[in-house]
Amino acid sequence: MNKITPHSFHIPVLGIGYSIDTPVKVAHLGISSVISLLDDILMEKLREFYSRKFDLPFQGISEKIEDFRAKRITAYLNLVDKLAKDKFEELKATYEQKSSEFSRYIEMLQDSSALKQKFDKIKRDWDNLDVREWINENLSMGNIDVNIMTKVDKENYRNHEKLPPEYNDGHAALRGFVNSHLSSSVVLSAGMSPRLYNYIESFSEFYPDENFNLKKKITLKVSDYRSALIQGKYLAKKGLWVSEYRIESGLNCGGHAFPTTGYLLGPVLEEMKLNRKELVRQTFELLKTALIAKKRQCPPEPPEIKITAQGGVGTADEHQFLADHYELNSVGWGTPFLLVPEVVNVDNKTLGMLCEATEEDLYVSNISPLGVPFNNLRGNTKDIEKDVYIQKHTPGNPCPKKYAALSNEFGDPTLCTASRKYQKLKIEELKAKNLNSVEYHTEFNKIVDKSCICVGLGTSALLVNDLDTKVEHPGVSVCPGPNMAYFSKEMTLKEMVDHIYGKINVIRRKDRPHMFIKELSIYIDYLKNKIDETARPWSEKQQEYFSTFSDNLEKGIQYYKELFSSVKLSLQDKKTKLIADLEKFETQLKNLPVR
Repeated sequence: MNKITPHSFHIPVLGIGYSIDTPVKVAHLGISSVISLLDDILMEKLREFYSRKFDLPFQGISEKIEDFRAKRITAYLNLVDKLAKDKFEELKATYEQKSSEFSRYIEMLQDSSALKQKFDKIKRDWDNLDVREWINENLSMGNIDVNIMTKVDKENYRNHEKLPPEYNDGHAALRGFVNSHLSSSVVLSAGMSPRLYNYIESFSEFYPDENFNLKKKITLKVSDYRSALIQGKYLAKKGLWVSEYRIESGLNCGGHAFPTTGYLLGPVLEEMKLNRKELVRQTFELLKTALIAKKRQCPPEPPEIKITAQGGVGTADEHQFLADHYELNSVGWGTPFLLVPEVVNVDNKTLGMLCEATEEDLYVSNISPLGVPFNNLRGNTKDIEKDVYIQKHTPGNPCPKKYAALSNEFGDPTLCTASRKYQKLKIEELKAKNLNSVEYHTEFNKIVDKSCICVGLGTSALLVNDLDTKVEHPGVSVCPGPNMAYFSKEMTLKEMVDHIYGKINVIRRKDRPHMFIKELSIYIDYLKNKIDETARPWSEKQQEYFSTFSDNLEKGIQYYKELFSSVKLSLQDKKTKLIADLEKFETQLKNLPVR
């Protein structure tokens, strides 16, 4: 019997440490969330912390042990799985108690959800029911999903000898997930990685069992339909099914930003909706052929496929419109949850800064050593720490974890561009060039701008749980999306969920733009900055890029004009303003010198 999904939202991965133990706090309440598998050192510390807290046996996994990274990840995920399941069993046993976790579970459900309506129907006959049986048949936990950034797949060494590819960071993380007790999804983000995708093929857990069920599932984070189709077909040819396509706004999101060439979220979701059946058809045909060739179980019908989206949603109206109009299975709420310390690991200093953050404090930076735009909070303590190093003439970080040590510019072993060693070598190169003062400082600032985010994004989890950070004033990196400007107070989980479902409104400001309008404005600013940064005369390739970008934005504006004019929005009184905003940004776009 398939249980009804409790909620229409999920909590995406938040940095490295912010949501690393979120499932322990919310999975028993039916809320799905995602753990980053980047930092096995942090996972090992938290495994020890939770083992001590719940009086469970703990045996550390040393770096000297063979395949220690995968084993640490497996051990941590098994602990999270156990703690979440224990809490869920305790919750189900509290149905007779007022203000219990069971009551909390029911109260947080959306009033219009199938599960809530089902509960409301039977509660009148509660005393005559086998309540335990009803609860076991109807209540379910939230998913405990995991995230692997495909770009972060560093090669590793032992005794100065390079290990085989399966010991790369991303490969080991995947193996750690596969060997865990979890029955959930790995969310693959940051683009297609053929080498990592080929490695998935070697694990039987990703293939249908005798009942055509998948113990481990694949979720792809994609930017558009074309990307979904290409990657879905690539995996289907190997007999691997993509169970979920998770669409994220290119710029109106938190964490690393992957800007498209002007493809806006609304038109992308519309294309996914229109082509959903074709996506299933094409990938299932390839899946059947591959499974038959591999002599594996082949389902007679396509397995379930989910389409979800995230990036900039901030009101109940937006949430419901996304779910209804684009027929989404779930909507991701990330950035606002950084103000819910009950759910994520956020230290008091960072929490206060996030509450006070305005649009000017939130910006897309170049600080990531991955070379990908990174959403940043101005004045965060990790950036302050970075500036102190520069002032002391020792730019760069010690690089203790080396997860982003991916540059082979200076040979093997590879270095992180935020590391002290790399920046020292680059500055020495710079000094050898015959540059004037302005040119030198411009290039110098580009080098030292990189920040050690693989440490900074995990530090808050150590501070919140009073764990050893090994430095007196550890810097914290944080990566909220632009949406943070409109949320300005610390919230409980209940308040956040009630806001998502429209029971209350926690946004005090009256000037928050619609999420589609906000994304459009960010993209126009991004295009303008790119034009300003690019010296003329432009190459043919640069000209084509700017023209394509502008054309796609123009098509997006026309799509939104038709959408806002035709659909029945709950914000009818704002329809005129939405159209006016579109026309304002259309004028701005036409005034950009893209040709």
